[in-house]
Amino acid sequence: MGTVPSTARVPERVRWAVELLDVRPAEQLLEIGCGAGQAVALVCERLTSGTITAIDRSATMVARARARNAACVAAGRARIEVQTLTGAALGRRFERAFAVNVNAFWTTPAPSLAALRRLLAPAGAAYLVYEPPTAARLRELRDRLPARLAEHGFHAADVRTRPFRAGHGLCIIGRPA
Repeated sequence: MGTVPSTARVPERVRWAVELLDVRPAEQLLEIGCGAGQAVALVCERLTSGTITAIDRSATMVARARARNAACVAAGRARIEVQTLTGAALGRRFERAFAVNVNAFWTTPAPSLAALRRLLAPAGAAYLVYEPPTAARLRELRDRLPARLAEHGFHAADVRTRPFRAGHGLCIIGRPA
């Protein structure tokens, strides 16, 4: 049986990402790059009739996420798949998607943002959350990501930063243009 991770062990960037989402109980969410499933567990605490679909390209991480969230998967609140963002075939579109420290949106923006557009509902929103290693990298991402989004059919609806114990978080909220 999967267990919800202790909040103390969940990285601040993951907790902040879920806070920013302000998950509604019936929402349909997508997590890109779910890793070991910590955000899935936090989101599932807030869902009743909604679901989270989580993808990761690593079979090892998906196995860990499924184990951590076994009860949520069994209850139908979580679906966790081995898939790449660009190859994701999920059979549906999502109200909101989020990714934590997924570099593809700035390193290979064209295919990554095209795939994200395909997976989001027309009025959907994408929350791209990062914890850059330095203040200089934070400024660079804060300045460059909105332009990358605009070049690929999105507009940056909001840019937020937050101090963490050992660094800073950045969130770019994008919407299809």
